[in-house]
Amino acid sequence: MNPPPAPHRFFAAFRVMALAAVVCLTATGCSMFGGSDSDSDRGLSGTPGGGMKVALITHSAEGDAFWDLVRKGAEVAAAKDGIELTYVSDPDPQGQAELVRDAIADKVDGIAVTLAKPQAMRGAVAEARAAGIPVVGLNSGIDAWQTQGLLGFFGQDESVAGRALGQELDARDARHALCVIHERGNVAVEARCAGVRKTFGGRTDNLYVDGTDMDAVTDSIAAKLRQDPTIDQVVTLGAQFALAAVDSVDDAGSVAEVATFDLNKDLVEAVKDGDVQFAVDQQPYLQGYLAVDGLWLYRTNGNVSGGGVEPVLTGPAFVTKKNIAGIEKFAANGTR
Repeated sequence: MNPPPAPHRFFAAFRVMALAAVVCLTATGCSMFGGSDSDSDRGLSGTPGGGMKVALITHSAEGDAFWDLVRKGAEVAAAKDGIELTYVSDPDPQGQAELVRDAIADKVDGIAVTLAKPQAMRGAVAEARAAGIPVVGLNSGIDAWQTQGLLGFFGQDESVAGRALGQELDARDARHALCVIHERGNVAVEARCAGVRKTFGGRTDNLYVDGTDMDAVTDSIAAKLRQDPTIDQVVTLGAQFALAAVDSVDDAGSVAEVATFDLNKDLVEAVKDGDVQFAVDQQPYLQGYLAVDGLWLYRTNGNVSGGGVEPVLTGPAFVTKKNIAGIEKFAANGTR
């Protein structure tokens, strides 16, 4: 696996209000977490309508369409609740932790964060809590959110999802699965393949690829399929990687089928056409929506989703040729 590229931090800072979105990136005195320094000092009184400021901070790499769904759900919840929402991300865990510290310095009223690399985030999350800022988790870190003192977690139990996929492979008489991991060390994606191995009655091999280079992903999968023609199932951990695996199967002249975690509008067509057998949907739009709405409910009504002891599960939901018609229109809208 090639070494990862230099960390790339990109900022998509914006205000989402009920009737308008105001972009604040380059104005003099404007913080990336919304408003001027004086606005931050004023807290809620500096926000139209007395709304709250929330930062959504993920480990997304630039150009990953999965996170567009998370962000869209968060935007809709923010607009409904009158929240000033900032979305920022950094795939480098140290960079992501610094984004949390930036949000603390800007005196946000709530933080929603992914814990793909929990240990790297521990210190920054503790600093947010010490500053009195409520923090919720989403998407990654289902085994870490409680120990780090988060209010709640919105996402999929990846081990459960992986075990469900393994059982589905058994039902389809698969014998040898190749589980393609596109981000080494990400606890969520590692748990998926581990879950598959626990329940799948056949053989499961892991293949690590550089998820930032789609051509390399396609070539690596194809090379493995040529090397071992007994592989009859390729399992990918993201929609874009499933589409790459379809090309890999063709390039290698393999008879392997493709199944995947996660969904997008392009994958819908692949499932309809039979190029991908099925997808395990964790509903990323719902994760973003619930995380932001959960912070608003906590601030305005003292609600804690899951009672602070149970995660709020958004998956797994299996999407197959049989039920794709009912989901297709939502995927076309960019919400599934």
